Amino acid sequence: MDTAMPINLSPLLRLALLGAALALAPLAWVALRHRGAATRLRGLTALTLFLCFDLVLFGAFTRLTDSGLGCPDWPGCYGNTSPWGAQHHIAAAQALLPDGPVTHAKAWIEMLHRYLATAVGVLITVLAVMSWRLHRRGTPGVISPWWASATLLWVCLQGAFGALTVTMKLYPAIVTAHLLGGLGLLALLTAQSQAFQGPDSRPLALSPGRRRGLWVLAALVLVQIALGGWVSTNYAVLACSDFPTCQGRWWPEMDFHHGFTVQRALGATGQGDFLPFAALTAIHLTHRLMALVVLVALALAAWRLWREPDLQARRWACALLAAGAWQLASGVSNVVLDWPLMAAVAHTGGAAALTVILSLMLMRAHQGARLSVPVRSGARADLVPGVTYR
Repeated sequence: MDTAMPINLSPLLRLALLGAALALAPLAWVALRHRGAATRLRGLTALTLFLCFDLVLFGAFTRLTDSGLGCPDWPGCYGNTSPWGAQHHIAAAQALLPDGPVTHAKAWIEMLHRYLATAVGVLITVLAVMSWRLHRRGTPGVISPWWASATLLWVCLQGAFGALTVTMKLYPAIVTAHLLGGLGLLALLTAQSQAFQGPDSRPLALSPGRRRGLWVLAALVLVQIALGGWVSTNYAVLACSDFPTCQGRWWPEMDFHHGFTVQRALGATGQGDFLPFAALTAIHLTHRLMALVVLVALALAAWRLWREPDLQARRWACALLAAGAWQLASGVSNVVLDWPLMAAVAHTGGAAALTVILSLMLMRAHQGARLSVPVRSGARADLVPGVTYR
């Protein structure tokens, strides 16, 4: 079988041109739909956010179908722009290992993910260029170009982690970091979109205590998402096939030391031995216990928001409860239904949605704090200009 070099930059230019071609459709849609430079920039930011959300879901699909090494080199496929040019190499690898990581289907899934990621990267580059041009012209209604610049830097780092995912053969810490990077990109784009303060964005007037509570909730959700990524990248979902118990016990045998050793290869301990099943059990059960903490925190945050006089706060409370219910249902389905693909992708989608919801809430709460006078919890909030309360 032909082996591929982990890094082969020969198709890099062709892939960049392909990504630019794919980005033309959303760019044309924004240009036709929106009038005015600032409005187009805002529309492109929102559309890029939507496409980035889709990319996160497709990245989950790529990981869950074991297609992450469908093309074992980067950025192309055996040095080619598409699997069409690598059919001989793929066929040889598949003949040697019919159920291995390299098949024609997995190669296409992996390359489609790279095409979409490149297109999103092109859109973010356009955002950065437009932001700086409009900023230098003094165009009204344009936010600081440093938002787009930070997003561009982030997507470059995300691309580097994508390359390491392949070259380091699905190293669990790298794959988990790649997942967190995708959700971090979502948060950046969400904040950037909200910073425009268009006619459909209303500041959220909250007391300082409520705002601090949202930051604590966001931190807990971040930890839980990292644990979820660690479960998925270590294939620890099926370590517990029953709920609410695990292996028929409330506290089965667990190996936290090997389970949470960060510097190790997939399926191995830090010393290179096979990863014991008890380590996978520890990973799974830790994620399950942290989920309980996050659900309680979500319920508490929703209850506190429901007590606010602003109708908008109550709507956000409902959004938090809906996201928590979605995550609970999809998470339990993964366990009791033997990790079906749809439920697993839905669980990642729920994490992405919760990231967007919390990012929007934090940005609107920040904007509300800038517009409002200091308020105590439970005090009248109708002192905030531009906010209608019922």
